Amino acid sequence: MINFRKKITNMDSVFAVQKNIRENLLRVLDSHSLEQLNKIPEKFSNNIIWNIAHCAATQQALVYKLSGLPTQLPEEFIMKYRKGAKPEGDLSQQEVDEIRELLLTTSRQIEEDFKNNVFVQYQEYPTSVGFTLRNIEEALNFNNYHEGMHLGIIMSIRKFV
Repeated sequence: MINFRKKITNMDSVFAVQKNIRENLLRVLDSHSLEQLNKIPEKFSNNIIWNIAHCAATQQALVYKLSGLPTQLPEEFIMKYRKGAKPEGDLSQQEVDEIRELLLTTSRQIEEDFKNNVFVQYQEYPTSVGFTLRNIEEALNFNNYHEGMHLGIIMSIRKFV
């Protein structure tokens, strides 16, 4: 018997997970009002939209910066949503729409760049949760873990907005 199913590589799976997480983030964006996205519930230090923007910013830092490549996002954006930062005020609908678009474009570009072998070097990076990233594959895998973790935080925040 011949198996006609396309062979799925490990990295195909990584990109499929990335796409699924981003689709979930987009559903959250599309199903909440601007007020809900900006609300910081009691006992939380940030809001839904900050967590979503943080995912985009962190992905760029983990994947492009540590590969010695220019990011697709401005440095100001990455700094505004870096680990340890907090919302500086409510975002406008235009800013939310821009973040929505970034979720789509950055994930597509990373997959394309990976397939085109753009990532040729990687600066080893010890994460705050005990993983040490040594190459682009580990960075992409870890980024999915990181975004999944923030998706969980977002789901918790949703209960209070």
